[in-house]
Formats: sequence, C-alpha cells, structure tokens
Amino acid sequence: MNILIIGAGAIGIALGASMISQGANVSFLAREETAKAIRENGVERTGLFEHYKFSPEQCKVYTTYKEIPKNEFDFILISSKTISNDNISQNLNDNKHIFKDNTKIIIFQNGFGNDEPYLRFFPKEQVYCARVITGFIRPKRYISDITVHTAPILLGSLQKDDNKNTLSSQPVAIISKMINDSGIPSETTEELEKYLWAKMLYNCTLNPLSAILGVNYGKLTENDYSINIMNSIIEEIFKVINASGYHTMWNTAKEYQEIFYSKLVPDTYNHRSSTLQDIQKKQKTEIDNLTGKVIKLGELHNVDVPVNKTIYNIIKTIEADFEK
Repeated sequence: MNILIIGAGAIGIALGASMISQGANVSFLAREETAKAIRENGVERTGLFEHYKFSPEQCKVYTTYKEIPKNEFDFILISSKTISNDNISQNLNDNKHIFKDNTKIIIFQNGFGNDEPYLRFFPKEQVYCARVITGFIRPKRYISDITVHTAPILLGSLQKDDNKNTLSSQPVAIISKMINDSGIPSETTEELEKYLWAKMLYNCTLNPLSAILGVNYGKLTENDYSINIMNSIIEEIFKVINASGYHTMWNTAKEYQEIFYSKLVPDTYNHRSSTLQDIQKKQKTEIDNLTGKVIKLGELHNVDVPVNKTIYNIIKTIEADFEK
C-alpha cells in the first residue's frame, strides 16, 4: 500500500511512523527544512504507546508535487494546518496524476467542515475525515512525541448518500486498523459528525482561552473566572449545534460540562494547546476552523455567540502582529 502524508508536523510524522510499522510504503510532502531532516534522520514516534524509529531509506519525502510519480497513492492523509486546505485541495486537483483510480483522501485536522475545500474538486465518496483527540508535539522536525491520549482516533465520512444516510466508513477501515495495530487506538464510525462536534466543544472551549492566558488546560479549571468564560462558550456552542441541525454526544450544555470538568480536562491537565504552541511560534492558528466556524454557523442560523466572538477577536488581534 502506498500512502502520501501531506503535512509532516507532529501528527503527520506520527501517522507516517504508524503506517511504516504496518508495512506501508510511506511518502511525505514537506517543507524543505523538514524534508532535509527526514532525509538525514528518517522518522521517529515516541511518547505514549509503542516507540518506532525508521531510517531515511524506509520512507520517501518530496517538497513539490512535480517530484511525485504518477498513479502512485492508495491513500492521501492530510495532516497540515487547516489554513492550508484551500491551497492543498487546489494542488491535489491540479496534480491528479499522483492518484490511483480509487485513491481516498483522509483529513486529520482540528475543526469542523475541513472536507469542504476538497469537495470542490473530488466526489464525496473520495473524501473522509478523522477525529483526533490524542496530543502530539514535535521536539525535532523528524520526531513526533505522543503526550496525551483520551479516546481512539475515529475515521469516517461527514457526507450522506441520496437516502440521507452517512456514507460508509468501510473504505478507510484499513487505515484505522493500521493505526490501531501500530499501538494508537483507532476505530471507524458512521457517526463522525457527533464526535467531531464533541471535539469542537473541547477545542473551542480550551484552545483559544489557554492560548490567550498562556497556560495548560488544567489551569483553566482552577478559578471561577475562567470557568465562567468556558461555561459561556459551551452554552453558546450548544445553541449553535441545535439551531444548525447537527448533533453531538450530549443533549444539553450541562451534561457536557459535567464530563468536561470531571474527566476530559483532568485527563489532559498538562497539555498545552496547539493554538498556544502556534502563538508561541508567532504563526497563524486554526481559530477560523474552530471558533470561527461556530461564529459563521451562528450568523447563518441567527444565534448570537458574544463570548465566542470576543475570544475569536482576541486571537485574531494577537495573530495580526505576526504579519508585520
């Protein structure tokens, strides 16, 4: 099996090592500095679960689509930042020669609706998504360290067939099995929408606020002021979910808050969010596909989300300085 991973960050390196461990032929499309590090050192997965280290000869790495052979890949895994999706989807459309006849695209990203840019160019039966609630960091450009894990990586579709049934996850079951067999729990699901909204609740509540305050997740639960902010964020998101016709695993904000404070945050107490990591690196965050998505859906369905808007505007204000 031939697999291309676009985005050789913390998740991409971990996925690559996982696939290689299961006998797949893995290629990375990476920026020049990362490509150089992989060519010199190979790839490595450390932290929780099994550790893997593979030599440069055990994977390939490209920096442009022109370098990639024709009719090469069975699966293309997208693990870049969400801000790259418009560009990546366009490039894949312009370089369809790298696809086999039945190549599937799987998107491993934060946020909701990340398949939309790809659906401009590819049929819905070809585009799948993943819910990842495992924490990864990249201490070196060729190493992914798994720091926290709360639930299995879930693969499936957000799209429906003509009878309004969710498309089967069976076409991506082999990738889920390979991830699972590599040591990271993974499953497929026909209810990915519910799980992605569960992650949206988690990420939108924790990521931007922890980035603004410069703290780990657990610190946010240690005073009433930040708890009040998080409760308001959760309540607004539930109003948006209900108004837009989506579903998640809990019926009310209160039900979610109970598990959020009793299990979800304690399980990931020391984690520093990807949004915080981006801000510390002075690079753009994925806020538009997190809180920004909540705001857009709120506007579409006439639901006001003032706390989410405030949090969003603070993050965008911080980001504005990065462009100068």
